[in-house]
Amino acid sequence: MNCFDQVEFADRKEIERIQAVRLKNTVYQATASRFYRGRMAMTGVKISDINSHNDINILPFTNKDDLRSNYPYGLLAMPVEEMVRLHASSGTTGTATVIFHTQNDLNIWADLVARCMHMSGVSTGDVFQNMSGYGLFTGGLGIHYGAERLGCLTIPAGAGNSKRQIKMLKDFKVTVAHIIPSYALHLSSVFKDMSVDPRSLHLRIMLIGAEPHTHEVRKRIEEIYGVKAYNSYGLSEMNGPGVAFECREQSGMHLWEDAYLAEIVDPETLDPVPDGNVGELILTTLCREGMPVIRYRTRDLTRFIPGECPCGRKHKRIDRISGRSDDMIVLKGVNIYPMQVEKILMSIPEVGQNYLIELEREGYMDQMRIKVEIRDEFFVEDMRILQALQKKITTHLRDEILITAKVDLVEHDSLPKNDGKAVRVVDKRNN
Repeated sequence: MNCFDQVEFADRKEIERIQAVRLKNTVYQATASRFYRGRMAMTGVKISDINSHNDINILPFTNKDDLRSNYPYGLLAMPVEEMVRLHASSGTTGTATVIFHTQNDLNIWADLVARCMHMSGVSTGDVFQNMSGYGLFTGGLGIHYGAERLGCLTIPAGAGNSKRQIKMLKDFKVTVAHIIPSYALHLSSVFKDMSVDPRSLHLRIMLIGAEPHTHEVRKRIEEIYGVKAYNSYGLSEMNGPGVAFECREQSGMHLWEDAYLAEIVDPETLDPVPDGNVGELILTTLCREGMPVIRYRTRDLTRFIPGECPCGRKHKRIDRISGRSDDMIVLKGVNIYPMQVEKILMSIPEVGQNYLIELEREGYMDQMRIKVEIRDEFFVEDMRILQALQKKITTHLRDEILITAKVDLVEHDSLPKNDGKAVRVVDKRNN
């Protein structure tokens, strides 16, 4: 099965025919897993009940807790010996969500990412610099293999080390870059410090994603670098990057409906909402054999954009993500849950009962500041002791959430509470 470029311009009738066939195959494949075999038996749904893409609504939902509670192998639909790679969500001490891939899964994923990049104007002969993190995070390898599949000279620069990034952009005459929006803005200040004009580069396209951003941020990136910046959407449970991408019209992200069956529902009632209305995005894999996922609740809020795109593609478009229906924080491309922070803090004896996560913007970069109440007996006047505790908390948190937060130690019972409940997250980025 090859998803690259075969159905990019298919009409709605052909897309829906493909969806019907692949949805039935996906349900059949999924029931080979322990989790879905039990879930289907519980709901009474049979494979013979699936004859149309509209039959998706009789299938049960899947959420992140299902993936965690069936860690590590409960959702595998094929023997583990046939898996060639896994990716996992951030977190080292809690239960991660893990996605497994066969070689065929990886081939299809690379095809989808290549299709995305080609749609935005990237082509064979481009020099592509990937500034995304590699490893368990899907953004690095996902985009990397798509760029190579498309035929680009691909530079796996990884994240950080700004001066080296700029040197490579200049030396190798890079024409396309993949970068987190906040880092693209931060990098502009490094250009200024180095007395280098970003518009003097050979860059013509930036692919931006991994964290929510506004239209205004995109326009600022385009003005700073003299490029076209294209928005993208993906999540590890659906492989990673390659789920939806902007075409050159920049009027919404085309979601590849031959590979993912998408729904948008009311997050409270789980009933479908009309096109144009914002709701929670629900996704079903249609091309994955190693670990198919059915009706996954992404918790991302968006809408289907009504009407057809001027580019001629008939795959539905989703709008940029407007928020979350749960409490997940996306910071520097990393998914963080407040409970991850709490688990670490509460494991440290010196920490009191309350803490506050503040999301701030320093220059162009998003930062996390965590104010931590310290028990009275440990809140001493000796700065060396407090600095050692501060360093200990910072290190433990970095090991869990994979970013370095700023930690402030405060006195017991000094953080605000509302109606007796602790305030856990305050977002100051738009203040």
